[in-house]
Amino acid sequence: MAIPVGASALSVTFCLRQCGVSFSFRPTSHAEWFGLLLEREWSSRYDRKLAARLRFAKLRHQATPEDVDYRGLDRALFMKLLGGDWINAHDNLAICGPSGVGKSWLACALGHKACRDDRSVLYQRVPRLFAQLALARGDGRYARLQRTLGHVQLLILDDWGLEPLNEQARHDLLEILEDRYGRRSTIITSQLPGSAWHGVIGDPTYADAILDRLVHNAHRIKLSGDSLRRNLPRKA
Repeated sequence: MAIPVGASALSVTFCLRQCGVSFSFRPTSHAEWFGLLLEREWSSRYDRKLAARLRFAKLRHQATPEDVDYRGLDRALFMKLLGGDWINAHDNLAICGPSGVGKSWLACALGHKACRDDRSVLYQRVPRLFAQLALARGDGRYARLQRTLGHVQLLILDDWGLEPLNEQARHDLLEILEDRYGRRSTIITSQLPGSAWHGVIGDPTYADAILDRLVHNAHRIKLSGDSLRRNLPRKA
């Protein structure tokens, strides 16, 4: 709602209340009124931008840093990761552990924090990503999808290593990581330890090239324990 220049305090009060603003105190000067307006406008724009970033990110879980359970987790390391300096430095992050221990949850919590910090984020499950790339190659969207994967500031690759890569998947992954190396950050989650990734990729030449771009500058989180899904209530 626009407020006319030179409006009286009563007019400004009416406009603010029409916008849904309530007061715990009553501003006494135009400067205080103007400060409230600026704060309201900034908050509204931030909320709209955050909502747009979260829609684009397509995070698998509605996880936030406030929801993280630090039991079994290096709290100091995770708090450092939440700070985001590793994204500024274009480092990567590998989260490894058995199925159900919270790898995807932690990745999405970090993705949510990156969205709050006004960074572009995109979540992808690795098996589905390769299927999407294969379809995109046939309908003309391949180059555009590769640009998106290469340019997003934080790319989350979930469920890496569930099956060996074929020749096309190896090529696609190398192209994605080549575009991102030293320019953007990637989170990768896997049930397999890093020592097994070479075998998943298959071809030794591709494996060396892919892992060189992915893990040498990667922070690492290793999780253990029983699956958290066992504690979820069963649906009737």
